[in-house]
Amino acid sequence: MNVTLAVKQYISKMIESSGPGMKVLLMDKETTSIVSVVYTQSEILQKEVYLFERIDSQSRDSMKHLKAICFLRPTKENVQHLIQELRRPKYSIYFIYFSNVISKSEIKVLAEADEQEVVAEVQEFYGDFIAVNPHLFSLNLQGVARGRSWEPSMLSRCTQGLTSVLLALKKCPMIRYQLSSDMSKRLAESVKQIITKEYELFDFRKTEVPPLLLILDRSDDAITPLLNQWTYQAMVHELLGLNNNRIDLSRVPGISKDLKEVVLSAENDEFYANNLYLNFGEIGTNIKNLMEDFQKKRPKGQEKLESISDMKAFVDNYPQFKKMSGTVSKHVTVVGELSRLVSERKLMEVSEVEQELACQNDHSNAQQVVRRLLQNPRISELDAVRLVMLYALRYERHSSSILPSLMEDLNRRGVSERHRRMVQAVVEYGGKRIRGSDLITPTDAVSITKQFFKGLKGVENVYTQHQPLLHDTLDQLIKGRLKDSQFPYLGASSLRDRPQDIMVFIIGGATYEEALTVYNLNRNTPGVRIVLGGSTIQNTKSFLEEVMLATGQSSGSDRSQVAGRHSNRR
Repeated sequence: MNVTLAVKQYISKMIESSGPGMKVLLMDKETTSIVSVVYTQSEILQKEVYLFERIDSQSRDSMKHLKAICFLRPTKENVQHLIQELRRPKYSIYFIYFSNVISKSEIKVLAEADEQEVVAEVQEFYGDFIAVNPHLFSLNLQGVARGRSWEPSMLSRCTQGLTSVLLALKKCPMIRYQLSSDMSKRLAESVKQIITKEYELFDFRKTEVPPLLLILDRSDDAITPLLNQWTYQAMVHELLGLNNNRIDLSRVPGISKDLKEVVLSAENDEFYANNLYLNFGEIGTNIKNLMEDFQKKRPKGQEKLESISDMKAFVDNYPQFKKMSGTVSKHVTVVGELSRLVSERKLMEVSEVEQELACQNDHSNAQQVVRRLLQNPRISELDAVRLVMLYALRYERHSSSILPSLMEDLNRRGVSERHRRMVQAVVEYGGKRIRGSDLITPTDAVSITKQFFKGLKGVENVYTQHQPLLHDTLDQLIKGRLKDSQFPYLGASSLRDRPQDIMVFIIGGATYEEALTVYNLNRNTPGVRIVLGGSTIQNTKSFLEEVMLATGQSSGSDRSQVAGRHSNRR
């Protein structure tokens, strides 16, 4: 169950099927992201793909010596672009691959357009999602909800994305969904409908224990995406923003030209792969070791290059040295910037209070520490608002809640009205009335005991004491204790044995903290394989956008930009 490998295999297969010779890869906006996350340009160049083009680009030249490999989403627009292309072909021969199921009528239209008989192959390769980590995928969709219901085009796109993950991993699962969320039920039914309709595609070899798809709603845990993070990948996304593995560093003071945008990919960067899930302190030590290692290997001036063999050795090692030099400067820059932001925004102090609000139940202490931080002028507007949101979610129904007075503190600080409105929007999105879970105060004896012992033992690390709700949900699921009354099965049958292959999808977006939870569960639970997906991967900023769109408090232009990008499949 490795989504990165699944997409890589599809792309390799496409390129190999076209045989030897020079090739162009024709993509659309979304498939460009799908490919770029799992392959670097230089890796694809080695497979004789010398040109990368967008199908919607008007300025492409005719190059009859190239074979075209088209990897496209099966949208109406793409079919139209292909029709235009086939009527006036720019390349010698076309191998067409759709990232999802395409209707027979559209295939017929394409066949009619192919008057010059340049199409060698049309196939469906189900890579209709972004493979972020081997056990994590995203659909890059922002603003999936209108109130408590689906934005219609988003339901269609999530269904396609989710069914393509199932097809890529060759799974025909039983489906469970979160009962408190109507959106979860709608998506579960929509996925089931496709499985039934395309039953031949889902006719995989039966396993002893059927795979399980669990559909959850972000609104059940609005706390996790509001917390500052301290592991490398999660921290980079929270403070700098990771978009298809790319980070924009152009705003970093004194940044050099070649580091304005950097790529962090565990597939091609050993240091990143080894440090993804380590905490900030460990990364500091590891970056120091990386630097020392680099200094040892660095060619010492000219004094050693006396003989031809010295020069040859230098030239042979140079590509490796150059690659290492790039890795070092990239990570030193990224970690340096994280470090600057942590100290500038007082994030150690902020995070300690966030963790306390998320994990402890001590109202009198909470109100004091939140108030104290709100009076500190060095705390950023976003962090101030985030603390009040966490307080509002934790003590929403507390008899002595001081929320109105905290809102007044925000006002006095000069926090913008938009940010102040977000506090109410978050409670509307993920407050007590909405949740189906015991996110804040556990009601069953086991959880209460666990919390009691956790309190007795103290905490190993005050910055990472929080565990996402997903951890408990999956823990219960693996132990066969997840209540059918809260997470019913779709249809009559249910799973008697402990599940082995579990796919989880979070409507409204997953987080890197949840990805870490899944990574650890995969490592520590033999015989269980879990893949996590989300409509997107959220950090605090993007999550608040999602909340504003869902609660109808965002400006109209935001949603149209988002919604306009995703068309229905048929």
